[in-house]
Amino acid sequence: MILIEREIVSGDSYTDKRYIETAVEKYSKMLFSLCLSILKDYDDAEDAVQDTFIKYMTKAPAFRDSEHEKAWLIKVAANICKSELRLRKRNNSLSLDEVGEIGVSEEDSGVFEAIMSLPARYNVVMNLHYLEGYTASEISEILGINADTVRKRLQNGRNKLKKELEKMNND
Repeated sequence: MILIEREIVSGDSYTDKRYIETAVEKYSKMLFSLCLSILKDYDDAEDAVQDTFIKYMTKAPAFRDSEHEKAWLIKVAANICKSELRLRKRNNSLSLDEVGEIGVSEEDSGVFEAIMSLPARYNVVMNLHYLEGYTASEISEILGINADTVRKRLQNGRNKLKKELEKMNND
């Protein structure tokens, strides 16, 4: 698990530190899964999650509720991952580490690997929809794309996933 230490300058340090620790415990696994599905690199995904929490601590945004907080973290993590992908493309380098352990059960690992093998445009929306339970309209707000685009990517992603799983079963 990713640990983040921060000395709080203002406010009650115990309360603030505890609040940040709670957020890390609550969201780090989900954010890591999302970042790993986008970046397909264990170390880069860890870095992206850590950068997300650093931004969380430095920006200290006010949230309406826990869903708003979760959506903000997902959006920030996705943007950090997109920046990393742009940097990779610019530098013409791709790192292909193994998936590693992120809490996927053995029977679901084949499905998870198949989702991971999909292009990022599909695996991100499928991860958010099926693993995190977001609706198409919520995903559209988080990712800043049209809800119809999200639904189309879900449909195309399911079709590609079906073909990938059939291919895996035939091998």
